Amino acid sequence: MNDDKSTKPGTRKDTHYAKLRRAHRDQKAGGAPAFRPRQPVPPGEGPGDGLVRLYGLHTVRAALDNPRRKIKKMLVTRNAAERLSIGELAALPFKAELVEPKEIDRITGSDAVHQGVLIEAEPLKPKRLDALGDTRLVLVLDQVTDPHNVGAILRSAVAFGAGALITTARHSPQESGVLAKSASGALEHIDQIEVKNLADALGQLHEAGFQTIGLDSEGPAELEKTFDGQKIALVLGAEGKGLRQKTRETVAALARLAGAIHSLNVSNAAAVSLYAARKFLANSE
Repeated sequence: MNDDKSTKPGTRKDTHYAKLRRAHRDQKAGGAPAFRPRQPVPPGEGPGDGLVRLYGLHTVRAALDNPRRKIKKMLVTRNAAERLSIGELAALPFKAELVEPKEIDRITGSDAVHQGVLIEAEPLKPKRLDALGDTRLVLVLDQVTDPHNVGAILRSAVAFGAGALITTARHSPQESGVLAKSASGALEHIDQIEVKNLADALGQLHEAGFQTIGLDSEGPAELEKTFDGQKIALVLGAEGKGLRQKTRETVAALARLAGAIHSLNVSNAAAVSLYAARKFLANSE
């Protein structure tokens, strides 16, 4: 009986011989087979009927839990349905189909990380500024156009307890799968307010008792030393060009972030400024 463990199947020696045999076969066949990358699948046509397509586990779970969200259709893989704790698809109050991942790829495109689930739903209706409520912290975006950035900003706004995200009706991204996926469910957890004239909206915030602070890399004072009041509205400008001149003239104060690097990506700047504002408001209670 041979007790040499190195010759047993699955050992390093066995694996080494398997590699040699594979290399010998490849050499006889004219070399190893060429690597053939998977061909990308472009996104399909839009859903039509004014609907939006949302995808990803966190995004869809939050949409399912939001009573304001009107879902019309779902495509889901068996694995995703289990991860979403969905039992009988027939019991859902909308049409739902069990599909293979490639069927969702054909709709979203293969670059979208859909995680095996997609829904078609009505977009959430933006609220009016006079429906702001009694929140003490809001975030205002001055023509931030990148849906990835807006999604990340939504996520930070929810994490730090902001009561609303205010955007302009023009030059702001519409609700989409990309924005919602970047928000990772936050889209369903914060009021979104759309205004036509940002300067007028800032004036209304002043009347409501908010200190409006515009983030500017050349601001005269550090953000933490600028806070003054019981309500704060942080105003962030577009990627690259920052705040528009009219906005700079309308906010109550301009401030810069502390530290050697004053200029950050707008989503990072939003997270840092929200943290600072939340800390100030908590200490002033």
